Amino acid sequence: MKFQYLLLLLALGLTACNQEEYAFGDIRAPRNLQIEATVVGQTADTPNGDGSGVVIFTATAEDAITYKFVFSDGTQEVAPSGQLTKRFTQVGVQNYEVTVVASGTGGVATTATTEVTVESTFSDAEALRLLTGDGTKTWYWAADEPGQLGVGQNDGDATKNYFANYYQAAPFEKDGAGESQCLYEDELVFSRQGDQLYYELNNFGLTYFNAAYQDVAGGSQGYDFCYEFDVKDEPQLVTLSPSESVVAANGIPGQTRGTVLNFTDGGFMSYYIGTSRYEILSLTENRLVVRAVQGNNAGLAWYHIFTSTKPVQGGGGEEPEFNQLVWADEFDGTALADTSWSYNTGTGTDGWGNNESQYYTNRPENISVSDGTLKITAQRENYRGSDFTSSRIVTEDKFEFTYGRIEIRAKLPSGGGTWPALWMLGADYQTNTWPACGEIDIMEHVGNQQNRVFSSLHFPGNSGGNAVTESTVVETASTEFHVYKAIWSENTIRFYVDDNLYHTFSNRAGLPFNKDFFLIFNVAMGGNFGGNIDADFQQSTMEVDYVRVYQ
Repeated sequence: MKFQYLLLLLALGLTACNQEEYAFGDIRAPRNLQIEATVVGQTADTPNGDGSGVVIFTATAEDAITYKFVFSDGTQEVAPSGQLTKRFTQVGVQNYEVTVVASGTGGVATTATTEVTVESTFSDAEALRLLTGDGTKTWYWAADEPGQLGVGQNDGDATKNYFANYYQAAPFEKDGAGESQCLYEDELVFSRQGDQLYYELNNFGLTYFNAAYQDVAGGSQGYDFCYEFDVKDEPQLVTLSPSESVVAANGIPGQTRGTVLNFTDGGFMSYYIGTSRYEILSLTENRLVVRAVQGNNAGLAWYHIFTSTKPVQGGGGEEPEFNQLVWADEFDGTALADTSWSYNTGTGTDGWGNNESQYYTNRPENISVSDGTLKITAQRENYRGSDFTSSRIVTEDKFEFTYGRIEIRAKLPSGGGTWPALWMLGADYQTNTWPACGEIDIMEHVGNQQNRVFSSLHFPGNSGGNAVTESTVVETASTEFHVYKAIWSENTIRFYVDDNLYHTFSNRAGLPFNKDFFLIFNVAMGGNFGGNIDADFQQSTMEVDYVRVYQ
């Protein structure tokens, strides 16, 4: 019996082996793996390429199904065809080791390694200047801004990869408990020596750690916490490189500067999330917004907002209180008050214009007051050589003021090409030509970026497309009324939507924002900012419920 039993087991084993061999088929490791690397722009005069850092790789092998490229800069890519274009971002002439893994049937693989020498000459001189000012500049957390610390997704969704859609800290939120108070104390000091950028973090002995990295500080709280932590006590080199993130790949203007800060020696920007690479989304004289992917979780992107003026909770008594109503229009009548407003009529050739397409009129078809709101309507019609009409009104010579709180409750038009604006212009513009006179845009919106509103400041060196601009998303901008507010003092100009602060500008002597301005309301069509006009557009209206100025 035992012998028969053993024969049975042997037969079953042979059957199983035959079936297993049949399932796998012919297993072959890839053979004759070859790697070809072409450095873009390589000539006898430029042996390391044209400075773009781009290299085109071609891997070939017999019996290979797919290829994986592993680079010594810490990145890797899968290329089923064996062809891959890679941009190396470390500035200067660098040597990189490239390993190719060619996979065949049954999971067997063959590897080969080569080296490339390539040069990257990426630079961002303006970022260097803005980060360091006259040579050294200290940055602080913009603790008074919503979302000064936030986190969002990191994937291929172009609509959600440039802002903290998972969580945004409320103003001064981290000041509420000892476990996080150290965050707002940090000083981030950038300095420059020639064309070199350096960085030093003054953490005063404590660093706010993401819970996933508490072991680095020897902590055990299990949540984000301020731990004792020693940082470098001397400036560390920071290199700049072009961004290759999903945000940069989306190619949507205004979402990223396209520059990455690479901190050496384990440097990091105050909140410890296990990375030394931070992508600059926005950078002005007084505001810095960066995005960084968490070191141990590629699905999370963190957002930090810094300012060059340290915020003080409650304002520290430094900012004036603007509580006295000095001028208002509630639009409760049946006509525009000529004691407060005048019309600008005509086209851009009459003294303004940004290649816009409308003709401004004072006709009731384009501007009216009824049911408690001012209505400015842009519409398609052939009028005096223009394809569109609209209206533009001003308080010039009737109400002009310096400093105050301006509140405007409005519902915006929609449609590709619409460009409504609620803004102010320096009253001396006729003798002090724009941009020297200054411009404060409390709210601008373009239908081609529906639900995104902008605030901007134009002045010498920062005009036109180079204005100091920030934006925020207002999901119901064209379907509901919202309050667009600016608080303007000799120290700052702050912009809000429904009491949510999203843009702070440091005002100072020497800028044109310390004298009288007047108000302008208009709806433009097309132009440099409005963009292409939808072929199906017929008309749309901006409604203003009220405008109030407090001093």
